[in-house]
Amino acid sequence: MFVTDDMIEDMAARYGHPHLREFHFDVTATELARIRSSQKEGRNHDVTLYIRKGEQLIVIAKHMYPPDLFRAPSGGLKPGESFETGIAREIAEETGCEIELGSFFMQTAVDFCHGSDCLFWRSFLFFAEYKSGDFEYTDHDEISEVRVVDWSEFESFGRIMRTTDIGGLHYRAALHEAVVELMEREGLSGSGGCE
Repeated sequence: MFVTDDMIEDMAARYGHPHLREFHFDVTATELARIRSSQKEGRNHDVTLYIRKGEQLIVIAKHMYPPDLFRAPSGGLKPGESFETGIAREIAEETGCEIELGSFFMQTAVDFCHGSDCLFWRSFLFFAEYKSGDFEYTDHDEISEVRVVDWSEFESFGRIMRTTDIGGLHYRAALHEAVVELMEREGLSGSGGCE
């Protein structure tokens, strides 16, 4: 398994104990097959980063996304990688940046289902601060653009995600909505929540 309970507990001890949210999403047979194909060697996770650069957040777009759709960068750890090593590698590949981890804000448990055929997935969400880099990302196969946006723009990204028939994008919209709800509950603002 890529991410063990001990690894999660270690990150929680150092970066804060995350909120837990559970989700269920119905997906097409094609999308379930795509998610299953990403589960090489038993992978069932991503690490999602809300990275603050000044008063804005760094976001990515993928080639398959509709116009004007961006989201927080994410990626998976490789077998044997620590959270820190995997996060640094993924963020360099997807954004061309170096970051400093902030709080471990949320962990999810997700079921993606087509009928009775379900796959389990987890997201580990961290806030982080931009340290350096010029957005010269190297993962051109997956990433089409990197930019900075205002927190308020995530609402329009969520609306675009919800207009698609892609359950994974519906999950990304719900993930952000859960972040907003938890931040509001804790009295954090969009820009201040990344501290």
